[in-house]
Amino acid sequence: MTRATGLRRLIAPLSIAIMLGGGLSAYAQDVTPSHLAAARAAVTAIRTTDQFDAILPQVAQQLKAELIQKDPNLESIISSTVDEQALALAARRGDLENEAARAYAVSFTEEELNAITGFYTSPAGKKLLSEGPIVTREVLKAAGIWERGIARDLAQAVAEKVVAAAAATAPAAPEAPAAPKP
Repeated sequence: MTRATGLRRLIAPLSIAIMLGGGLSAYAQDVTPSHLAAARAAVTAIRTTDQFDAILPQVAQQLKAELIQKDPNLESIISSTVDEQALALAARRGDLENEAARAYAVSFTEEELNAITGFYTSPAGKKLLSEGPIVTREVLKAAGIWERGIARDLAQAVAEKVVAAAAATAPAAPEAPAAPKP
């Protein structure tokens, strides 16, 4: 592939990215600083991005494994370099928070975000965050038991009705000849 061909292949995706980026930045300008602050508070209260905390350590670990597999003699250099660079990238975690806040700001009004933050920082909201996964697991377990019971009862009821309907429509069996009298 020539350099010109490679550049041409990049032009269309880059053009789309530039157009989308321009559109998003114009849209983001509609969000006031106080609205964005309310969104950041809601993101923090809900712990929206906590689930992504493991991404950088996982990526660093995968990169270490891949590089060490290619050149085991450089294991200590690879490990220390990857760790150093990963720590340097940790500062970019705030970028995710900002993007999450923008997503919330686009979807909710400032007043709604303040209400969300108010709830999730209340004792009930904090308890929902901490106990919610346990409750969800129990509800899913109950739903599985309920599903199996419904499936069993449906199959049994259908089987009974089908057997009864089949028996009602079956031709009558011929009578057995009478046994001879002694």
